[in-house]
Amino acid sequence: MLGEELRKARDEAGLSQERLAFEAGVDRTYLSELENNHKSPTLEMLFRICEALKVPASEIVRRMEQSKGKK
Repeated sequence: MLGEELRKARDEAGLSQERLAFEAGVDRTYLSELENNHKSPTLEMLFRICEALKVPASEIVRRMEQSKGKK
């Protein structure tokens, strides 16, 4: 769920995984693992990624809540 929302936000921002990873100061493979729901970020890491996306972390969580309600 989180990975899907991070990927959507990244796509909406028009960023590649490589560019987002650079902006957030993380490894691209780590970002890929997050997007594929193979890893879960710490709250601090979520904030860093969201800052690079220019999207509040609360927006990502809201989207997760909405998509969960649809299932």
